[in-house]
Amino acid sequence: MAVALFSTLITLLFGAQIANAAGLSNQVTCSTGHVTSNKACCPLFPIVDNIQQNLHGGGACGFGAHTALRLSFHDAIGFSIHGGKGGGADGSILIFNTTELAYDANVGIDDITADQWPVFQTTGLSAGDFLHLAAAVGTANCPGAPRLQYMFGRPPPVAPAPDNTVPKPTDSVDSMLARMADAGFSPAELVALLASHSIANVVDIDPTVAGIPLDSTSTTFDSQLFLEVLLKGTVFPGSGANSGEVQSFTTAEMRLQSDSAIARDHRTACSWQSMINNQARMMTQFKAAMAKLQVLGQDTSKLIDCSDVIPVPKPFAGPIKYPSSFSQANIEQKCTEFKFPSVGR
Repeated sequence: MAVALFSTLITLLFGAQIANAAGLSNQVTCSTGHVTSNKACCPLFPIVDNIQQNLHGGGACGFGAHTALRLSFHDAIGFSIHGGKGGGADGSILIFNTTELAYDANVGIDDITADQWPVFQTTGLSAGDFLHLAAAVGTANCPGAPRLQYMFGRPPPVAPAPDNTVPKPTDSVDSMLARMADAGFSPAELVALLASHSIANVVDIDPTVAGIPLDSTSTTFDSQLFLEVLLKGTVFPGSGANSGEVQSFTTAEMRLQSDSAIARDHRTACSWQSMINNQARMMTQFKAAMAKLQVLGQDTSKLIDCSDVIPVPKPFAGPIKYPSSFSQANIEQKCTEFKFPSVGR
């Protein structure tokens, strides 16, 4: 019995070590010196460098990164779990840009598609693979962001997505939740995807303040957005009330009508509030929702996990805090089920 027990322990201990060693041996060193878990991912490393240099300002959390993330949503959400919409995350917004950019919801993304097009043509990737790689790489340039999953091997798109598949800032919460549900997303997942607005700028709602951020830390992926959208709005930042915006608490940033409504709706208010000063939750929820978004409409059994080509983001330095002269007294709390998160000043 003792011999048998000893033999079992040896098998468990050394068997695990052998398995771990076998796992390590599956790592591939590419000709570029990069290490990946799949040889098929090796050609992507030079493409990542190309994207960083020619789209993302050498690795900045700037316009290229912000708009690449926006473009990935506008491309992928043209999909329905019930069929009859578009091909999802297939890059159709690049290939059929003259069609899709004419849709009202896609106003303001012509610049990024124009920037991406010549870079895309140098890569040899499908439009979907390129577009969603650019988004994942750009997001990684923003401190605090999660390292997004990246699946490789999408086929070329076959047709443009139809109109009225991208939610607009002027849509009602009912309309937005219905459209997202049709694409397979819950209200909580919609809130998670809106974490992308923490690194967003607006160029199309008010030309007098084109490029204005949606929160005070637009080069950091943090929950400042979720806090600031709940501050009582008193002013407009530019020319006054424009379609798609509501009053902000400051003239230094814009507040989208859709963000404000979702933050205050009884179906989403608690999900919104749960992100405040909870960096780990925000990162985890956003990563999961993006992993789902970036393979909409795709046969994942035919895709290769090349997530290890995505750069590792810098950590969030934190903490978030109330803007100067503001406090919880200025918050319009709509989630009454939970105590409002503690935030410093």
